[in-house]
Amino acid sequence: MQSYTIGQAARLLGVSADTARRWADAGKVPTHRDEAGRRLIDGRDLAAFSTELARSGTGEDEPAATSVRNAFPGIVTAIKLGDVAAQVEIQAGPHRLVSLLTREAVEELGLEVGMRATARVKSTNVHIDRV
Repeated sequence: MQSYTIGQAARLLGVSADTARRWADAGKVPTHRDEAGRRLIDGRDLAAFSTELARSGTGEDEPAATSVRNAFPGIVTAIKLGDVAAQVEIQAGPHRLVSLLTREAVEELGLEVGMRATARVKSTNVHIDRV
């Protein structure tokens, strides 16, 4: 079973190492120490915690109901407006997501660089790479 350092877990969860360390200190995610004394999180424990975190992370900004299960909350880092279409880039933790949508949609949403937004992905084709 693969284990992750606090820093690696933080990057995977899209939070700071301090936040991941606080969660571990509070017992929200179990850790153990390796022979060098580093705190590690088992991959299965991290997967379970990340799923629980995603479920409990719904806030006031979330829609009442949606069929889209893949949500990436992040910050808008770039917007390219054309006459009809637009390209919006969101950085969600370690993930960079780029969406093509209408200019009208960008304007209706009031999107601007630096604001929080959630990219929702619904796909019939998902590819998974082993790292």
